[in-house]
Amino acid sequence: MSDTQWIMYNKDNLFAKILRKEIPADIVFENDRILAFKDIVPKMATHILIIPKNHIISFVDLINGQNNETVGQFFRDIKSVGDHLGLKGYKLEFHVQPEGGQEIPHLHAHLLSDKKLDEEK
Repeated sequence: MSDTQWIMYNKDNLFAKILRKEIPADIVFENDRILAFKDIVPKMATHILIIPKNHIISFVDLINGQNNETVGQFFRDIKSVGDHLGLKGYKLEFHVQPEGGQEIPHLHAHLLSDKKLDEEK
């Protein structure tokens, strides 16, 4: 990935293509602000990616570039996904910037169940 992908939003990133329905995804929840879908390489029995529909590159950009209502609404939307899935508890994980393990330059949260795949059976 080029460094420019982390400065300006790249409309051709994988998640942007999923938002435009150019690439299929197993969608579990959607509203006018977010899209939530199953990770294709899950680390736990429930591994959902939650992405905003607006162009935000990373968690840093969310916090630095948005008003408090937008930040709060993103977290309320994440809770809505957990509620929709009937989860009593879960983990939230963010990878921030390439140095933090973020691979796709579009903000996304990982919502994970408390059981590993081999414990779910």
